[in-house]
Amino acid sequence: MPGTFLGYPFDEEIFNLNWRAAQDPTRTAMIDSGAVQQNAEIARMIANGSNLYTIPFYNVLGGDDDNYDGTTDMTVSDPTGGSQTGVVYGRMHAWRDKDFIRDFNSGANPMQQIASQVAKYWNKKRQSRLIGIMKGIFGITDDSTDYWDAWQLHTTNIAFAGSSGTAGEANNLGEASAAEAIQKAVGDNAGIFSLAIMHSKIALNLAKQNLLQFRKYTDAAGIERTINIADWNGYTVIVDDGVPVGTNAADGTAHDYTTYLLGAGAVQMASAPVQHPSEIDRVVLTAGGYDVLATRLRETLHPNGFSYTLPTVSGSVCSSPSDAQLAASAQWKVVTDPKNIAIARLVSNG
Repeated sequence: MPGTFLGYPFDEEIFNLNWRAAQDPTRTAMIDSGAVQQNAEIARMIANGSNLYTIPFYNVLGGDDDNYDGTTDMTVSDPTGGSQTGVVYGRMHAWRDKDFIRDFNSGANPMQQIASQVAKYWNKKRQSRLIGIMKGIFGITDDSTDYWDAWQLHTTNIAFAGSSGTAGEANNLGEASAAEAIQKAVGDNAGIFSLAIMHSKIALNLAKQNLLQFRKYTDAAGIERTINIADWNGYTVIVDDGVPVGTNAADGTAHDYTTYLLGAGAVQMASAPVQHPSEIDRVVLTAGGYDVLATRLRETLHPNGFSYTLPTVSGSVCSSPSDAQLAASAQWKVVTDPKNIAIARLVSNG
């Protein structure tokens, strides 16, 4: 609705432009690495409000070659293909600026703080959601297909599993761990990987071995600061304690940490239109009065090579899956040759 925001006339279009332009450092690193790619074709397909979309693809050409000897007839093969289905989810949240806070605390400006953090809030949610989707696709149960069998090679588990003893150095990541896991997953197609998402404990252990170099930036005051983005043998590393961590089954004092490895185009992203991505409102009679900034979005984060089926809740197909539903393995299926899927995971104790 029309009004003022931070003392100026509120222009929804300008605010939305600034909102999207203010990138969170973590998400920027993911996009720069090529792991998350904006997909214009998906954006076109969901522009009219759809919640499901289908991406067709051709399989690699096959067929046996024939002997060209002047007498043998040439055989003809038809190209084959398939499709993968993705889903659009919608999210919304609002924040309020209470008059009493301003009046009671001279100089307080909650709305200014809210506005400055909207982009980072949504980007952190996206990254958390992406990690949940990773959990989902790695938990897909056996469907008796060759693709499922090949997909199992994308998991390398070096965590302790002995009947006696405790977790040790052999169960920790080292210099060649990523390369070995990627070779196991895709063989000679290893060049498609570029990104690792790992727990801070794993990052610290690698840093102690001088295998991890954290990136730095200079703030507005000219002070050099370290950020949770690093490099490990040519892979961009994002440190996030939201990755799966569990207690080791064989050594109750150790933890199993999951490190995700991703590559170019591993995740396709697109935004669907929303009539009012942001708007402001004024509530007068409640809590002494307050201003509200509301935000909404509809978008998709889709792991390339998989299809998603919308779950049914109380007999009806849901219109926007929750984060828990996006992370549900039962809704995902491998639909392309896993050797072309730039997603893998490493499970270790350190």
